[in-house]
Amino acid sequence: MSTISIKNLRKTYGPYIAIDDFSIEIPQGCVYGLLGPNGAGKTTTFKCALGLARQSAGIVLYDGAPLVPETLEHIAYVPERSVLYDWMTVAEHIEMQRRAYRKFSVSRANELLLQFGVDARKRVRALSKGMRTATMVALAIARESDVLILDEPTSGLDPINQRHVLNLIINESARGATVLFSSHQIGQVERAAERIAVIDRGRLALEGAVDDLKADRKIVEGIFPSESFTLNGLASDPRITRIDRNGRIVRALTSHDAQDVLARLEALGATGLRIVDLNLEDIFVYAVAPSEATADVVEAAQS
Repeated sequence: MSTISIKNLRKTYGPYIAIDDFSIEIPQGCVYGLLGPNGAGKTTTFKCALGLARQSAGIVLYDGAPLVPETLEHIAYVPERSVLYDWMTVAEHIEMQRRAYRKFSVSRANELLLQFGVDARKRVRALSKGMRTATMVALAIARESDVLILDEPTSGLDPINQRHVLNLIINESARGATVLFSSHQIGQVERAAERIAVIDRGRLALEGAVDDLKADRKIVEGIFPSESFTLNGLASDPRITRIDRNGRIVRALTSHDAQDVLARLEALGATGLRIVDLNLEDIFVYAVAPSEATADVVEAAQS
């Protein structure tokens, strides 16, 4: 049980729409990153996928079947906020997990806690936020589950342990587990995820393989001699996703054939032509806040 299908998911709280017709397909063994601004619906999506919130419409399937109590034996979940018991020691949490899950590995849990620098003898109330996150990640990995759903699994961790978590995520995928995770740090998603979805105000804004998204999207930039110029229908070119003007500078976001778009700008009289590669952060910002992306890149071009 490893594939996840989220189809036409919708979740409302009274008049507020948290998720609106959201659909993604996550193949077996994939590391899948869910990106979005604060309040975009990432955590609500996770809760609906786990049965912690009841969707208003749509369905979530694991290997083609709806979630049932038995499915949870195969899913490990790390929520954004700690669900550890303050009054218990970390060792007592390990024992509780051992009794609750058939495949839980005590030795693996202790090994991971040692790597994170967590003292299993300590009570949870004595742990920092980062150490609580590390403990939840260690307990989840030690379950050897088919599916891991991780909501901000590096929250509060120092850079070394953040990298350790990302390596664990990649290793879990290598052994065949399916990993769905979110992170506010887009560089982490770019490092670990094979595919991503960008969710904005509850709706799917962008989805695809990370390498394909980066390879296909380019910025073509040109500078005209004066502000009195026309683009001669360039904005309607099907290869251009978005075009922005700022004074004499024109920047076109292209989905393919960047060289041909550059040639069109040159024919219109633009100089200082260049093609700019986008990283995942650029792609994310263009998906959820294109005006901010434009401001950033124009400022960079003028500096």
